Amino acid sequence: MNEPRVLRALCPGSFDPVTNGHLDVFTRAAAQFDEVVVAVFINTAKASLFTVEERMELLRETTAHIPNLRVASFHGLVVDFCRANDVHVIVKGLRAVSDFDYELQMAQANYKLAEVETFFVSTSPTYGYLSSSLVKEIARHGGDISGWVPPIVESAIRERVHA
Repeated sequence: MNEPRVLRALCPGSFDPVTNGHLDVFTRAAAQFDEVVVAVFINTAKASLFTVEERMELLRETTAHIPNLRVASFHGLVVDFCRANDVHVIVKGLRAVSDFDYELQMAQANYKLAEVETFFVSTSPTYGYLSSSLVKEIARHGGDISGWVPPIVESAIRERVHA
């Protein structure tokens, strides 16, 4: 007898740093899929605030309450990660029309390359304006980011930008 297929979804990104908007998308995806993999994209050409290992640890700590979520990392094509990890769906949060233009193109390419579907989740209006870049910029200038990232992430950012 065949075992039931596990419907596994991937939330890929740089997560430098993870924000409350990301966590909202992860939580919503975890309610829809058997397993959600949050994968940190390794991009050595990009200067990041946190290392890949640090981002993965922050993700593990901030998502520990989601039992069907695991954290991984990858480099290369998202579809190659999907193939290697039996992932059938990519979940992407959309904040604005500008996100959709880019993400639609990526979704179509991923489907063409590997028949991996992409599900779009509109972000909560609470976090629609929020991005990791915005959080870093405000933190660098001493602004209040407490409502935008989990407390452990806020502490890590403050240590890094004021070191």
